[in-house]
Amino acid sequence: MTGTGVTWLTQEAHDRLKHELDELVAHRPVLAAEINERREEGDLKENGGYHAARDEQAKQEARIRHLQELLRDAEVGVAPADDGVVEPGMVVTIAYDGDDDDRETFLLGSREEGVHGSLPVYSPQSPLGQAILGASRGESREYILPNGRTQKVSVVEATPFSG
Repeated sequence: MTGTGVTWLTQEAHDRLKHELDELVAHRPVLAAEINERREEGDLKENGGYHAARDEQAKQEARIRHLQELLRDAEVGVAPADDGVVEPGMVVTIAYDGDDDDRETFLLGSREEGVHGSLPVYSPQSPLGQAILGASRGESREYILPNGRTQKVSVVEATPFSG
């Protein structure tokens, strides 16, 4: 479940993303027709509508490819083992070094998960996510902040998400 390329998703997130993918694929002919219609307007160099439609098509195709890859490699609704080891699908509480009162709890999963109530979602590919993957309760790890400094955190708790 923690192998490269595998994304952990709740069943709800999987269904939502699958629905989005189906809608995007169904909308392809509409965009193609719009591009053809704009092409008929004449000079393509100065045809803003044509270029806007082509840009929209490129964005849509990129999103379709992203969703197809994400859903193909997804682990859906499979709860990780309740062994206290951090992996995707776990609700993790960390304490920042030097301040035991400064704690943060989040779901380690795909950004596509969205937010579950007040529970934020951090990607396993984020600097923090990469640092704590495989860590056990009580274990400390370090990661590099965007400003170049190192941040040390300790895993306080790691339990399977139960949507």
